[in-house]
Amino acid sequence: MTRWRPLKTPRSEEEPRRVGESLDKVARRLGAPGARSLGAVFGHWDDIVGPAVAAHARPMSLRDGVLRVEVDEPGWATQLRYLAPDILRRCGEVAGPNVVVSVDVKVARR
Repeated sequence: MTRWRPLKTPRSEEEPRRVGESLDKVARRLGAPGARSLGAVFGHWDDIVGPAVAAHARPMSLRDGVLRVEVDEPGWATQLRYLAPDILRRCGEVAGPNVVVSVDVKVARR
């Protein structure tokens, strides 16, 4: 009978890591920017678009530089598309350059 033994891991894998480091690794594998950049865009959404727009639009995903935003009415989709250059600029201010390179707006299904 073979005895069970834990796999040996390299010393660097045994060291504790900060949660942010692990989240960065997972996010990048999924095509997203680092956790700090994601947190900046999603966490400062009200500041990026303003509270009136934020009440009707929310960021859904950020992958390969494309920020997907969902709105509750078609009129808000038009507004967000019009505001896209400002949204890109403001995202760059909070998350860094080229984290968000385009905005894709969709109306939520009901």
